[in-house]
Amino acid sequence: MHASRSVRSIAAWLLLGSLLAMPAAHAARAWKAQERVRIEVVDRDTGSTAQPVSHRGDSWIAGTPGAPYAIRLTNTTGARVLVVLSVDGVNAISGETAAPSQIGYVLAPWQTTEITGWRKSHDDVARFEFAALGDSYAARTGRPDNVGTIGIAVFGERAPPPVAVSRAPYPAPPSPPAPGARERAASAASDSVAAESNASNMRAERQSIGTGHGAPEWAPVSSTEFERATRTPVQVTTLRYDSVDALVARGVLPRHRAWAQARRPEAFPGGFVPDP
Repeated sequence: MHASRSVRSIAAWLLLGSLLAMPAAHAARAWKAQERVRIEVVDRDTGSTAQPVSHRGDSWIAGTPGAPYAIRLTNTTGARVLVVLSVDGVNAISGETAAPSQIGYVLAPWQTTEITGWRKSHDDVARFEFAALGDSYAARTGRPDNVGTIGIAVFGERAPPPVAVSRAPYPAPPSPPAPGARERAASAASDSVAAESNASNMRAERQSIGTGHGAPEWAPVSSTEFERATRTPVQVTTLRYDSVDALVARGVLPRHRAWAQARRPEAFPGGFVPDP
């Protein structure tokens, strides 16, 4: 996709390959070496960006039930990348239990895009919004173990093989075909994973909120070609989230900080009357 296009986000419809997940320790080292894609969670009501808090090796953010949010992805490199997006252990485009080999979003060099919901078609998404655990999309589809995670698996693009130059009268041998599966992928607009999660810990600690299947929104999409350069992702990044009270109970947030982060009611929050 050309950088001049001004749609908000582009979704992928891929022919699934047979790629393998990267071990968590290896992924962490790769991410520290180079964060190719920056991930942020934006409160769509206030426009504020959630500030992660580190706790026992995880990065946590606080969410408020009922609040719609967007996942902002920024390509920090000068090359295209493929980003497989997982929310609560579910692929945000296909609805499958997330794995790095699946479909994702393609970001052009230096592009930023905001993913606002579960992909429903080429034209629509169901918005992301924090909800009670039982109302989360993952729990409602029988997959509650990984609720509370937002993750990305990032892949670089394979460069085309060099063009062989023949010297008469001897023609150069043909270049071997580049390995890797050819895929249909999403190209994210210029303006605008499997998440590596610890399922046993999630079951041991009671999760308070998840991500619901919210109101439909218009988000037109198209497709582009993308060939992965590697079988495993070059970056895997995971954010964990829960309500403020739950983060206090887990020891992630001290109680005085929890009061500061809790949302206060506003008499004039702005906007028009939404559908109930």
